[in-house]
Order: sequence, then C-alpha cells, then structure tokens
Amino acid sequence: MARSKTPSFVTEISLKVDSKQEKELSSRFQAARQLYNACLNEALVRMNLVKNSELYQQAKKLRGGDKKKRQDLFNKARETHRLSDYALKTFATQTANRSKWISSNLGAHEKQTIGTRAFKAVDRILFGQAKKVRFKVTTRFKSVEGQSNATGIRFINNQVLWKKLILNPIIDWNNPVIVHGLNSPIKYCRILWRNLNGKKRWFIQLINEGLPYQKPQNYVIKGIVGLDVNIAAVAFVADKKAGLLPFAEKVPTFEREIKALQRKMQRSQRMHNPDNFEPDFDKKVGNRIVRKKGKVKKGKKQWIKTKNYRRIQVRKAELERRKASYAKSQNRKLVNEILRHGNQIKTERVSIKGWQKIYGKAISAKSPGYFQSELKRKAENAGGYFLTFSTQTTALSQTHLDGTRIKKKLSERVHRDVTGIQPMHRDLFSAFLSRCVYNNKLSLWDAQCEYPGTEPFLLDGWQQSQSANRVAERESRNSYSSSEQMSNEALTSNQISQKDYKLEGNA
Repeated sequence: MARSKTPSFVTEISLKVDSKQEKELSSRFQAARQLYNACLNEALVRMNLVKNSELYQQAKKLRGGDKKKRQDLFNKARETHRLSDYALKTFATQTANRSKWISSNLGAHEKQTIGTRAFKAVDRILFGQAKKVRFKVTTRFKSVEGQSNATGIRFINNQVLWKKLILNPIIDWNNPVIVHGLNSPIKYCRILWRNLNGKKRWFIQLINEGLPYQKPQNYVIKGIVGLDVNIAAVAFVADKKAGLLPFAEKVPTFEREIKALQRKMQRSQRMHNPDNFEPDFDKKVGNRIVRKKGKVKKGKKQWIKTKNYRRIQVRKAELERRKASYAKSQNRKLVNEILRHGNQIKTERVSIKGWQKIYGKAISAKSPGYFQSELKRKAENAGGYFLTFSTQTTALSQTHLDGTRIKKKLSERVHRDVTGIQPMHRDLFSAFLSRCVYNNKLSLWDAQCEYPGTEPFLLDGWQQSQSANRVAERESRNSYSSSEQMSNEALTSNQISQKDYKLEGNA
C-alpha cells in the first residue's frame, strides 16, 4: 500500500506502560529486531550479487552521454537479483510466516515496513550515500511502525491498539500542539522507546497529514536573510533587522561531571580487566618521573562490565542527553528568530565536519550543523529556500565594497573598509554581502546601493550584541563572586564550629 505524498508532521505522546505491557512490547520489539536483521542480511547478499553482475559492470563503464541506457542497465541488474522494495517486503513476510513466534508478535504491515527499512539501508550503500549498515542489537532497535491507521498499530479513541495490546497515552489537553495533532488525520503510527535517566520510556508518534501547529510568536515572513555562520554564533542581516546571535546560549556542558564519571569508568575497567591493558610505565616529564597508565592492548578482547560500571555509564549518558537536548531546544529558538525576518536564506557553504576536527567539544556543545539543517527544513516548509554558495568564489570576509580583497586573521573581528565607511563587525558585514550573492557571484553594485540604507541597523545589531556580552560577563562575574563568598562563609562557619568544639572540650 503506497503512502500518500501529502505534507506530514509528527505528534509525539508519552505512554503509560505497566510492567506486563512493557514485557509484551519488549517481546514484540525483539521479534521485529530479528526480522530486520534477517532482511538486512538478505538485502546485503542481493546487493553484492547486483554489484558483481555483468549488467552492473557494463553500466559503470558507460560514463557521460548515454544516461538512459546506463540507468536501464542498473535497473535490469536490480530486477534480475530482486533488489527492490517490493521484493524485500515479500521476503520479510515469508520469513516471518515461517517463524510462529515472529508471526504471532507482528502484523502484516509491521513486517512489510521492516522489509522497506532494510531495503533503504542497503540502497544508501548502492548509491554511495553510506559506507556500511549495522545489524541491530537490542539496545539500538528503538522503533516499530505500521503503514496505515486502519490495521496493525492504530490510534483510535485516544488509545493505542496493537493486536490485543491496549496502551493509554498521557495527553496534555492544555498543549495546543498535542491537540492540533489529535484533531488532524493520522496516516500511520510509530511506537518507540528512549532511555531517560536510566529508565525505558515508551512513546507513540502519530504521523499526521497536513501542516504542524504554528505558535503565534513563531510567524514567518517573506524576505531575504543573509547569514554568516561560525562555531559559536550566527550573524544575520534581513531587510530591516540585523543581529549576532549565539548558538545554544548558556548550554550546560557538564564537563567536570562527565570527566569525573569517565575517570571512574576507567578505574573500574582497569581493575576488572587487567589483561586488556599494557603494563604501567615511568616517563620523565621535565625534571620529574611520572607514572603513566598502560594503553589498551590491540586486538579483539572480552570486557567485564560490572554493575557499578553500568550504573556510571547510565549517569554519563543521561548528562550527554541533557546537554544535546538543551542545545537542540536553544537552536530551534534561534531558527524561529531568524525566520521571523525572512524565509529566503543565503549563506556560505561551510564544512561543519572540518570544524569538528579542529574544535571538537565546542562544535558538539553548540551544534551549528543541526541549526543549519533545521533552518533549511523550516524555510523550505514555509515556501522559502536555503541557498548555499562557494566561499572560494565570493570570499566575503576578505571583500571590501569596492571589490578589494584583503585577508584577515581569525582574531580580527572588525572590518575596516578601504572605502572609508564606519568600522563594522566582520561577521555582520559578511552576512550583509551574502544577501547580494547571485549564482555564486557577489554583485558589488547591489552591495554598494544597499549599504547606506542597511548601515544603521547593522550598527544597532553590533551594539546590541556588545551590550548582551557585557551583561553576560557581569552575570558570570557575579555568580563566581557569590559562589566564592558562599564557600568562604562555609569555611568560616566550619572554623567557628571547630573552635566551639575545642572550647567545649577544654571546659
């Protein structure tokens, strides 16, 4: 049954699950996982047969002109070895029906969607979009979905029905987002679980037909917005507004807590797996000799993970989840703020992966890649576009209004134009120039015409960012001084109590 191509959105609701229901759900997810791995293995076998076939090799040699003949050969190779969505659906159904346990746990629609899921995973390798696939272990298989709301996993009368299993959702009727999803037509449903603070929580996702609920404050207008993205902030220039906005402001990194937990995990591993590590050694550091821990031995090995180790692992994973969740929430607010000024986005094509290699922790805490993907999705859904252009052909950070290019160091954050205009923040000026890029080329004439009218709110945006930075510095200074004062007071009270104790002892 082919799914319709109408617009869709997801409404997620948590489920109230008791121990008996959780046991049943876990059993069904285990059956789905085993079926998925079987389908994935079969898809890999068929993919290798396709790659080794003569038709596929002939198609690879046809470069350039005859695209239709090349595509026909590829399609014929896939048909010959039955590598298609329909064929994998059939295989999933036949495999499940041969197992009485899998067939009793899964419906016809769930079996077919598992076959489609395995086909899509392998298809990405065939088209060069992925290098490998993963066979799922229990902790990595987290969702099962149907094909329609008519049978299989259904949401009817505010209840989740899956065969004989009935689950009650926890519905917040005061939440307009949830109410909008419940009142919209449902295409199909998906059940999934997540680990929250070490506990398994179950959710139902309703894939609704139509457009998602739009909060009144998150309106979108038509207009061009130029962006300049760096690792910590984004500069934007719209038709009547400009600003410098930080990514994931005040994100809790939990760096000290995570490092402490990592040290505990390392000590536990070294204590219970001494044969997996090389012996400790002495190393001269400056004028002293330091005892260094041995590295992990090469090769495959068995690891003993104690209950305490797994408990610490859960605590660390929870801190990482909270950090990522906060960063996503803040970046969504940032996306909504930019779309309030325009839905036609222009920005340089930057390599987030390259930044990750240089600024690993900063990128993981701020998530500029997620910001860009979310902005692209929302801008296109609002009828706009997300246009990226080459940094080599435009070189916006080096370009002046008369076309002169002068390289700057990364530490130089102020742009002083050779034409004599007022100094401007480097990122704001680059964001302004990006508004005037067409077909990967900067139109200097448009930039020169627009700049006099744009300069006032560019300066205003720079001034607002400076005042915001001063407020943030003042708050951090005050919080540090207050914490220091509290520690001093605690120390003083401790000294007084010790003095009183001594006096009482003498008395």
